[in-house]
Amino acid sequence: MSVQCAPVTSSTIVVAVDVGKTAALFSVTDAARHLLVSPTEFTMNRSGLGGAAASVMAAVPVSGQVKVAVEAAGHYHRPVLDHLWPDGWEVLELNPAHVAEQRRVQGRRRVKTDVIDLEAITELALSGHGRAIADRDVVIGELSAWAGHRSRRITTRTATKNQLLGQLDRAFPGLTLALPDVLGTKIGRLVAAEFSDPSRLAALGVNRLIRFAAVRDLQLRRPVAERLVAAARDALPTRDAAIARQILAADLNLLAGLDAQIQVAEAALAVLLPRSPFSTLTTVPGWGVVRAANYAAALGDPYRWPGPRQIYRASGLSPMQYESAHKRRDGGISREGSVALRRALIDLGLGLWLTEPAAKAYAGGLKARGKRGGVIACALAHRATRIAHALVRDHAAYDPARWI
Repeated sequence: MSVQCAPVTSSTIVVAVDVGKTAALFSVTDAARHLLVSPTEFTMNRSGLGGAAASVMAAVPVSGQVKVAVEAAGHYHRPVLDHLWPDGWEVLELNPAHVAEQRRVQGRRRVKTDVIDLEAITELALSGHGRAIADRDVVIGELSAWAGHRSRRITTRTATKNQLLGQLDRAFPGLTLALPDVLGTKIGRLVAAEFSDPSRLAALGVNRLIRFAAVRDLQLRRPVAERLVAAARDALPTRDAAIARQILAADLNLLAGLDAQIQVAEAALAVLLPRSPFSTLTTVPGWGVVRAANYAAALGDPYRWPGPRQIYRASGLSPMQYESAHKRRDGGISREGSVALRRALIDLGLGLWLTEPAAKAYAGGLKARGKRGGVIACALAHRATRIAHALVRDHAAYDPARWI
């Protein structure tokens, strides 16, 4: 979790670290902006980081108040944050956007080098910026990993389904007319897997198809069975149906594997979420384990956010605003922020919109005033942001009376 940063004094010494995938650069500067160690490169491995730390310790006075400032770089900077630095040293994580803005302040908006980045990191640390890092909550890291894994598998499954439907149209033309959501139902999956050749389904007949489904613990209504058999008997033959069925079988195996991985990820999230600071989010109507876990993964350490305004702004949902010479011009949503956080907040807002009475009334009032769907979605995402932040901050269950 994050802790309060120590104030900058005349004895403060900043160790700035700019991390890359295989190599990193560091420098050591005192409070008077004097370089104690010039920018030096080290390899991103145990011996390289250990050697860099030894060089820093040799250059730092015993009485120095050391701040190790690291610019966040995806996951590449994590080993530097987790390194066992000497007792009393403060480790800071800096937002890359703040580092880029600091370069602009220094008149180097169009120039980006590792050395210039080190100067910007140093200046931010000496100005009191950065998030102090203590022991990271392992549960939050595990939540983020499983939520990201599930999200990637969902994306792959969607793409696979789209490709699979194309093969299915070649193998069994007209099936989607009888059963529009083929891959979204168990009966549809059964037909795709066992009867991609329409002649087999036509020969089976309605009664035997119903019994075939019943043996596999699937209830097939007679009207649906009649539509399927009729579609099979009326299907137009295609020249590439045979190869389409082979590809279809391979895609179905891939789809089954993706479904299994998604189920494993959701089971892991169900175990981890109650052990995390986000456990109370599932007390909100419409917020299940997956929605809450996606929010947790996108937000990260909840203690680093001062309030819901900062979270909402970081998602990129805040409208752009320009004001000069007493004239104000507001623009649309900036979308400059975390895509994952933006999606998570909109999804939380959608959960409220669909199930929570007060949110339904709020959305209805906005719609009655002529607001478009996108505006309503953003408004509910803003409401969801405030609710989620309050519940995590107070470790409290959802109280409908508080959010009327």
